[in-house]
Amino acid sequence: MIARRTSRLFVRGVLLFLVGMFFALVLNLLQVQRQVTLFPDVGDSAFSSSWWLPLCCGTASAVIGLLYPYFDQQLGESECYKQEWSSVMKCIAVFVGINHASAKIDFANNLQLSLTLSALSIGLWWIFDRSRSGFGLGVGVAVLATLVSQFLVYYGIYRCAVSDSLYVRSSLPCIFFSGGITMGNIGRQLAIADYIDVPVVSSSKEHDD
Repeated sequence: MIARRTSRLFVRGVLLFLVGMFFALVLNLLQVQRQVTLFPDVGDSAFSSSWWLPLCCGTASAVIGLLYPYFDQQLGESECYKQEWSSVMKCIAVFVGINHASAKIDFANNLQLSLTLSALSIGLWWIFDRSRSGFGLGVGVAVLATLVSQFLVYYGIYRCAVSDSLYVRSSLPCIFFSGGITMGNIGRQLAIADYIDVPVVSSSKEHDD
C-alpha cells in the first residue's frame, strides 16, 4: 500500500514538473510579444543560458501541486475535489488568458496593470478554488517567488531592461499567484485517487462492521 502511494506520488510529481516547464515556456513566448524576455542570457557564467529557469519552474510547480492536496487534507477541505477535469482546463485557459492580457494589452500605467491583474487573479481563485488553503498558498507562492526573482535580479543572475523592470515587478506577483492556483487545481485533480478513494473505502468498512 505504501509503495503504491509512493509510486503515485512520484508520477504526480513528474507530471506536475512537465506541466510547469510547459507553462514556463508558454509564458516566455507570450512575453516575447511585448519584447520582454523572461529567460535572457546573462553573460559568461554557469547561468549564462536560460536552461535552468524552466527546470526551476517545473520543480516549483511539482512542489506546489503536491502541497495543495496535502494541506486540503490537513484542513479538511474535501470540497476542493468536487470538480472535473473540464473545470481544471478552464482554469488553465484563464491563467493563460491573464498572461496573454499582461503581454498584449497596453495599460496606461503600471498601477492600472497591477490592479487589473490582481482582480483577474482573485477572480480566478474565486471561480475555481475558493478554499482557505488555496488562497493562503497562492499568496505565499506569489510573495516567495517575487522575492526570489528580486534576489536573482539584485545579484545579476537575471536581467531585464530598465524600461521593463517596472512592468515585470507589477505583473509577476499576480502571475505567480494565478499560476499557483492553477498548479494547485491540477495537483488536486491528479491526487483524487490518493486523497478521496482511500477515506471512502475505510468509511465503508466501518459501516459494514
